[in-house]
Amino acid sequence: MSAPELYGLVLTGGRSRRMQRDKANLTYAGKSQLARAMELLTPLVARCFVSVRSDQLQDPQRAAYDTIADVLPNLGPMGGIHAALHAYPDRAWLVLACDLPFLDAATLQHLIAHRISTRVATAYRSSFDGQPEPLCAIFEPPSRALIEQALAQSQQCPRALLARSDVELLDLPNPRALDNVNTGAEYAAAHAALGAVTPAAAASASAATSASAATSASASATIGTPRRLKVRYFAVLREQAGRSTEELETQAGTPRQLYDELRRLRGLTLAPEFLRVAVNDEFGDWRSPLSDGDTVVFLPPVAGG
Repeated sequence: MSAPELYGLVLTGGRSRRMQRDKANLTYAGKSQLARAMELLTPLVARCFVSVRSDQLQDPQRAAYDTIADVLPNLGPMGGIHAALHAYPDRAWLVLACDLPFLDAATLQHLIAHRISTRVATAYRSSFDGQPEPLCAIFEPPSRALIEQALAQSQQCPRALLARSDVELLDLPNPRALDNVNTGAEYAAAHAALGAVTPAAAASASAATSASAATSASASATIGTPRRLKVRYFAVLREQAGRSTEELETQAGTPRQLYDELRRLRGLTLAPEFLRVAVNDEFGDWRSPLSDGDTVVFLPPVAGG
């Protein structure tokens, strides 16, 4: 028996309360997140749709594509997935959040290549908690009944639904592919990471690099000079540290030395290889020297759902 035909769905019906602006319209290198998501997904599926709230149907950016409006309002991602399965119940759906700036075609191709159509869904396993990532996943037709059952019980979390269902779980080939952006600070960091920096920022980064080269080549040479730093935490690190920001005086000379110190001081559990570091709103190297007054941000991947 052949697998059900695969359609694509880009979710854009969120309220973007934390971002305080429409995340579908956020741009990277002159291209909106929605346009980029549709360009990635469209070649891989038979048809591709944008999931919208009913009040978004006239939005010009969304109206440029085929749309599916939520049947049941105010359900978040679960409502969008339900509406797609309701509209085309005999199709499987590759569901994609629109706010995944690091997503690449290879990640989607890997998901499709390892799809098991006899299961309820095929999804990636979170690199943090091992749970299914529902906002880059393939939902098979039988998942509709499970979703409707969950909604009847006032359960609206697609991750929880997949966690208790018969799901094919895959390891992410690119650990950062499903990082999403929920706040202005995360958007700025992602913007910088993708190379979309202003000329002034590029000049500043170049100057910082030159200054670093002019100093000692050894990171250990920066140890021992007290400096006052501001640290900002996001996602799980914010929860572990018990705060979103703090200022501290430290002798750490590099972001890596600072993070090692904070792991001891704040009980942070994530290994550095799972994080990215930004200094003064520019992604940098863990070994780059820190200066008095710097703002350092440690960014874990933030999963959707």
